[in-house]
Amino acid sequence: MGPLNLWSPVILAPMAGVTDLPFRRLCREFGERPLDPGQLSTAEAGKDAPAGLYVMEMVTARALVEGNRETWRMLEPDPDERVRSVQLYGTNPATMAEAARLLVDRHLADHLDMNFGCPVPKVTKRGGGAALPWKLDLYRDIVTGVVREADRRGIPVTVKMRIGIDDDHVTVFEAARIAQAAGVVAVGLHARTQEQYYSGHARWEWIARLKEQLKVPVLGNGDIFSAQDAREMMAQTGCDAVVIGRGCQGRPWLFEEIVADLWDRPAPTPPNLGQVCRVIERHADLMVQTLGEELRAMREMRKHLGWYLRGFSVGGATRQQLGLVSTRAELSTILATLNAEEPFPEVAAGPRGRAGKAKRPHLPDGWLSTRTVSEQEKALLHLAEADGGSGG
Repeated sequence: MGPLNLWSPVILAPMAGVTDLPFRRLCREFGERPLDPGQLSTAEAGKDAPAGLYVMEMVTARALVEGNRETWRMLEPDPDERVRSVQLYGTNPATMAEAARLLVDRHLADHLDMNFGCPVPKVTKRGGGAALPWKLDLYRDIVTGVVREADRRGIPVTVKMRIGIDDDHVTVFEAARIAQAAGVVAVGLHARTQEQYYSGHARWEWIARLKEQLKVPVLGNGDIFSAQDAREMMAQTGCDAVVIGRGCQGRPWLFEEIVADLWDRPAPTPPNLGQVCRVIERHADLMVQTLGEELRAMREMRKHLGWYLRGFSVGGATRQQLGLVSTRAELSTILATLNAEEPFPEVAAGPRGRAGKAKRPHLPDGWLSTRTVSEQEKALLHLAEADGGSGG
C-alpha cells in the first residue's frame, strides 16, 4: 500500500465511539501475538512494517479546521503505534484538503483514509457519506485535494466506500477508478449498498468485481466474524486485505485468530470468562490512562462491557450494575463475582453489532437527477459536515 508494507493483511475499521486509542491498542496487541517480534522490527521500507492497520475513529474535517478541542484530542497518538492511521470525513473539497494539510504538516498521520461509506440517514440526507460519490465532480475534487496535500510529505491515502446508493444507482466502479487515477494507494469496499445499511449479507462478489478492475490493492469489508470468514473472503474475492468492523466489538482477540490462521499458526483457544474479564480490566486501565477521568472512562466502558459479555451467563442484575459502573474499583468488584471458568459461548462467536433492516435511502431532494453538484446542493453539504458520520 504505497510506502506501507503490512506483515498481515488485516485492518481495523474506523468505528465512531469504538476505535479509540485503548481499543486500537488491544486489537493491535492481539494481532501481533502470532508473529515473531523479529519480523515486526524489520522495516522493508518507510515505517517499521506493521502487522496490520488499526484505524482510529473517524474525524470530521470541518472540526479539525475550526480547531475543535475534542476532535484534536482524539488524534493523540499512541506511542506504540507503528502507523498512525486516520480516517477523515467531509463534504467540502477545500475543507478536506486543509484538514489533510494540517494532519501531515503536524506529523499526526502516517496514513489517511477517506469515508465515503457512512449510510446514516442524518448524513446521507444532506449528501454526505455513501451518497456523495454519486456527485462525480464533488467526489473527484475531494479525493484529488486530499491526495495532493498528503503527497507533499509522502503520506499514503486510501478511500472506503459502498457499492452505491442502491442497486439502481451503483457508484463503486466509477468512484474507485477516479480514486486510483488521483493517486490513492488502495480502495476499501464495504460490500453493501447505502440502502442495505447493515442488514442482510455483504455481497462479496462485488469485491471480486472491483478487484478485477483496479491495479491498486482492494480491501474487503463486510461480515467478517471469524478467521474462517477472513480466509474465505480473500479466497473468493482475491482482495488484498480484510477490514474488520463489527466482528471485533467485544472481541479484540479476533485479530489474533485471523492473523494466526493466515500465517498457518496454531489457532488460539477461545477465552473463558475469566480471561475475558482480564481483557476488560486491561481495557478499563487503558481507558482511565487515556482519558484521565475515571468516571468518564467507566462511562465509555459501559458499551464495551455489553459486547464483551455477550452470551455469557451473567444475570440481569449484574448486567444492570455493569451498565451503571462509575469507578474502576467497582468494575473489578463486579467482575470478581462472575464464574471465571465458564467457557466462551458459541453464540458469541457469530455475527454481532448493529444489523436491523434495509432503509430507504435518505437523500437531498433531486440528488439523483444529475451526477454533478449544484450551488444549492453545495450549501446543503456544509450542514452534512456539521453532523459527521459513523464509519461505513
